[in-house]
Amino acid sequence: MEPLSAGTARHFLTLLDLSAQEAQALIQRAQELKRLQGDPAHPLPLQQRTLAMIFEKSSTRTRVSFEVGMAQLGGHALFLSPRDTQLGRGEPIPDSARVLSRMVDAIMIRTFAHDTLETFAAHSQVPVINGLTDRFHPCQLLADMLTYQEHRGPINGRRVAYIGDGNNMCHSYMNAAKLFDFELHIACPVGFEPDEDLLRATASHCQLSNDPAAAVAGADLLVTDVWASMGQEEQARERRQAFTTFCIDQALLAQAKPDALFMHCLPAHRGEEVSAEVIDGPQSVVWDEAENRLHAQKALLEFLLLEPSVNTA
Repeated sequence: MEPLSAGTARHFLTLLDLSAQEAQALIQRAQELKRLQGDPAHPLPLQQRTLAMIFEKSSTRTRVSFEVGMAQLGGHALFLSPRDTQLGRGEPIPDSARVLSRMVDAIMIRTFAHDTLETFAAHSQVPVINGLTDRFHPCQLLADMLTYQEHRGPINGRRVAYIGDGNNMCHSYMNAAKLFDFELHIACPVGFEPDEDLLRATASHCQLSNDPAAAVAGADLLVTDVWASMGQEEQARERRQAFTTFCIDQALLAQAKPDALFMHCLPAHRGEEVSAEVIDGPQSVVWDEAENRLHAQKALLEFLLLEPSVNTA
């Protein structure tokens, strides 16, 4: 991997903070770390390193994967919630960033506004990792790319269909299409399309429609997400009505390639964005995908925290 500049904090706020070469190297390193799982030879390069984890949104996979990942690499993860810190009492974000980054080696943030993450990173002396914002979820995409490569080989040149809300997962798939060089076909209900600026920036790799059947035709991978994300609970009823024809069921899956895979970042609502028959069926790789959060993030932590001489070894 490309070495880090001495004394420079390298942040991971979106997938495009990586070059294509770095992204592929991360996937390969994640595969290697996964093979070493449980092996006495598993490296412990992050001994005496600490990751602060700030959660303004609840989490299962993000918290467990980062906490376990740091432990498996020899380090320590510290859980922080607004209830337990001065952030929850109105301390300015720049002040919290300055203080925490003098005490820990990296900071992972799971929050609502992407601007909050960017402000924190701008005032941090150590790497800041996006554990999810309302705009992007890049760590999930590292896991998804790892999962596809495990099952079908490199994703470049393949056709991916994203069905559902033009949300943070959709935005991250748009960035991934550009970074990993695949063709992304997005189908969203009218009024729930992804960000127009991001569509323009990724137009070389992304196409948008309101037709799920057209999007999945010939696809190698089908992806969806919940119709109402955290913070949108009051809109759930309205969204269910708008998204009724956007469920990935067996009939829709049958229009993709015969060996197409299905992914979902979880948690899933069976009978809404995906049928039980699909998510629990033989083409679903959601459990591998969930596990791979651990391995992909271990590779990311190594990349961000190790000294340049180690990163290029």
